[in-house]
Amino acid sequence: MHNQVRLFSKVQNEVLPFRSGVSLHGHTRHSQESLGFIGDFLQRRSALKKWIDSQKTYCQRTSGITLDFHRAYWTPPLCERMAQDLEERQIRDLGLRPFVSLTDHNSIDACTLLRQAPGCADVPISTEWTVPFGRAVFHIGVHNLPPAGAESFMAAMHQATAAADERRILSLFAEFCSLPDVLLVFNHPLWNFDNIPADVFRYELDRFLAAANSWMHAFELNGMRCHEENRGVLRLADAWDQVLISGGDRHGCEPNALLNLTNAADFPEFVDEIRNGRQSTVLIMPQYGQPFGWRMYKNFTQVIADYPDHPQDRRHWDQRTFHPDRAGNAVVPMRQLWSVGPPEFLKRIFALALAAAHLPLGSLLRRWMVADDESLVLPKGWPAQDAAPEALRTARIDGQPRSRREDYRLGRTETAAD
Repeated sequence: MHNQVRLFSKVQNEVLPFRSGVSLHGHTRHSQESLGFIGDFLQRRSALKKWIDSQKTYCQRTSGITLDFHRAYWTPPLCERMAQDLEERQIRDLGLRPFVSLTDHNSIDACTLLRQAPGCADVPISTEWTVPFGRAVFHIGVHNLPPAGAESFMAAMHQATAAADERRILSLFAEFCSLPDVLLVFNHPLWNFDNIPADVFRYELDRFLAAANSWMHAFELNGMRCHEENRGVLRLADAWDQVLISGGDRHGCEPNALLNLTNAADFPEFVDEIRNGRQSTVLIMPQYGQPFGWRMYKNFTQVIADYPDHPQDRRHWDQRTFHPDRAGNAVVPMRQLWSVGPPEFLKRIFALALAAAHLPLGSLLRRWMVADDESLVLPKGWPAQDAAPEALRTARIDGQPRSRREDYRLGRTETAAD
């Protein structure tokens, strides 16, 4: 096994030995992202709980609508064509041939629609599968499903998820592994996104890996997770003898911050390189060097921004955000629920967030959000990411002995085995 992590540098040009770049794990308008975290955040803070409860009461009294963040969801601003073009453009700018695998939550709609467009017949059919396991939930990137069986596989995955059927989930992993061109990636394996007790999450993670690791082809280094968590994934991959692979997890308009480099001529050959060759080269792009909190904030403002050039029914955030109707049955765009627009308190929060993103407030926020442990890309003491890419240093690890593979507080970045 050969894992390699490289830092983008125009001076040392880390892409020269390669002819293709791979963008994995990106989301489009077909992903449904829960708003439950907003309600949980507000309810956990006593100063805000009273305020949000009063807003809910006011909304119920004036509109007859009971705000339900857990059933509400938002969708990313980019359609499948825009997302594909964004990722391809970043890779072509590196002088590489692009392979892009979009993975919406429990959906292959973006991929199947793209394959009908000129020049996209070979786009991989992929998804991010939500897998319940005990009290935890994990996300598995299922890449390059066979076109003839993709819909039936999706139906089987939906059934297994709805029933929380661990035996069926594991049997589907085995079925996918029997298909030589399918790639299974354990996405952001250390992200406890349901916020269950840490000891329970670790127990379920260990139980899941004991049952499923042999069917996973790689663990993901995630471009939208913090540096500390990704360093933990490096250690986890080492403990479970796993390949490390990139995953951008893009939901907004910033292209994936982590890519894979390869000499594969097509996506199935790249899959073979990971599955059978057990070789992976991850390229860290400059945007990953920005403070994690700032990148999340920018992503939020991209989600709630207006896009005048988008299709008419997806230009505003309340057209891309969905909520149960007055009867509590159908989930519809928020714009359809209120004749004068969504609740005033939401509009005010979003307007303030958008205003704060602009200079000089944006510059102040960016400095405030710097964390001491964010040194995955730049060594401690190096300039901020606003510096030119030439300032970045490379993390070459080829041929280094196992005992010396510690760089930039990154953790172990290469595992080589005969």
